[in-house]
Amino acid sequence: MATEKYTPRLKTEYVSRIRSVMKEKFAYTNEMQVPKLDKIVLNMGIGEAVADSKKATAALKDLTAIAGQKAVA
Repeated sequence: MATEKYTPRLKTEYVSRIRSVMKEKFAYTNEMQVPKLDKIVLNMGIGEAVADSKKATAALKDLTAIAGQKAVA
């Protein structure tokens, strides 16, 4: 088993690079003033998939490819 805890790629990018840029750009004096990232939600409207399950399956496959993790219907 892996002993390291998994950290999402975007969260690592946010902590390592984006927070410092935001702090500098908006002149935050305290680390607690910088907005933090809680959750990222990807949504896909597939109204025509009601009649055809192949379209729903294709949409889930596409969303899985975009997100990098299994999509939930």
